[in-house]
Amino acid sequence: MTTFTPSSTQAAAIREIREWFEGRTREQQVFRLFGYAGSGKSTVLKFALDELGLAPHRSAKDGKCTPGVVTATFTGKAALVLTRKGTPARTIHSLIYSVIDATEEEIEAAAKRIREAELDARRLNGFDRTTAEAAIEAMRQALSAMKHPRFALNPRSDAADARLIVLDEVSMVGEEMARDLMSFGKPILVLGDPGQLPPIKGEGAFTRDAPDVMLTEIHRQAAESAIIRLATMARMGEPIGFGIYDAHVAKLRKGDITPEQALRGGQLICGLNATRLQINNAMRAAAGLGGSWLPTGAAEKIVCLKNQNDLGLINGMFVTLEDIVDEGSLYFSAVVTDEDGRRVGPPDRDGRPGRLRIYNGHFVDHLDYDAKRHDRDWKEKRLLTEATFGWAITAHKAQGSQWENVIVWDDGLGRSDLDRRRWLYTAITRAERGLVLLA
Repeated sequence: MTTFTPSSTQAAAIREIREWFEGRTREQQVFRLFGYAGSGKSTVLKFALDELGLAPHRSAKDGKCTPGVVTATFTGKAALVLTRKGTPARTIHSLIYSVIDATEEEIEAAAKRIREAELDARRLNGFDRTTAEAAIEAMRQALSAMKHPRFALNPRSDAADARLIVLDEVSMVGEEMARDLMSFGKPILVLGDPGQLPPIKGEGAFTRDAPDVMLTEIHRQAAESAIIRLATMARMGEPIGFGIYDAHVAKLRKGDITPEQALRGGQLICGLNATRLQINNAMRAAAGLGGSWLPTGAAEKIVCLKNQNDLGLINGMFVTLEDIVDEGSLYFSAVVTDEDGRRVGPPDRDGRPGRLRIYNGHFVDHLDYDAKRHDRDWKEKRLLTEATFGWAITAHKAQGSQWENVIVWDDGLGRSDLDRRRWLYTAITRAERGLVLLA
């Protein structure tokens, strides 16, 4: 049996967590344990929970529950990774929210009000018409929002009974979600990496403030790791020169490799959705699979875009499709297998997983992009599995995941220097062993 002894820095962090939990949670609800890639945050957490004698929370059965630790992450894939490593985890959304869908009647009533307002506006002129049109546009945006799931705080959440809430990968947790988490009044231990991407809108609510503990010593990978070296350079805003950094890490020019070589290079990560569509098309063509939006079979890389907890499908999970049939509507059907080789689908008459119906819009967008497609298809789409080609994914989609080998396609994403640093750092740190940075 292998034993592991925490370093002096890690041991000090464990003591800090214990002292906070045992004596300061009333005046300090949130404890921030931060560290850059490879610094051992998960190791510190494991030892701290062991010392505190805290086991995973068990939900109420027959009116009873066993209070303990509830672990949650922002992305479903991050929760899946933790669960596979032996730490039961779920998404923050599934922990503290209930999903509320607007009814078809509510949506039709809102659409009717817009049509009536448009008729009224035609009879107006000048400033009055301009004001009316602005109000109509706001109504249209509200209608579009109604077609997406809304989340209401669930007062019966396990968070209400847990002794401790642990949040991992918290850089993408925004202000509103942070307030909702804190509303349960429970101690919250957050693990974060301030170098990673924040929410798409705004800043990370937990990572904007100074940490209680900041781990900087690299443990997960050797201190001389080329991946860590390049990640640190990206985080610091230092230029990364072209060249070979070790046997598995390099920075090359985009023209130095072909799509055929990229197929063998690992998971490709980019910044922009437009780039993602273009690269997916190029890599499918290189694999002999292009020419149609319809996936061709098990050789395709397919990534889920929506959690379906009843089926075990996770946003960010890769799946295999076989026996694909275009149903000639807004979906195709297929036999689906998840990353663990488990058949996924609604039960058939014999109780075995049946075929899945998969929305085709995300696939069609690769050949015929339509910004209004998903708003138009909202009614049917909510009943279907959502997925797309996953040869290339964005760094936002990749957060919470890691692959042995990664290709980072640098398309210049970043509204500011800080945004760019975070994007590049996040993309680079998805690699475990091999990394090719293309610029």
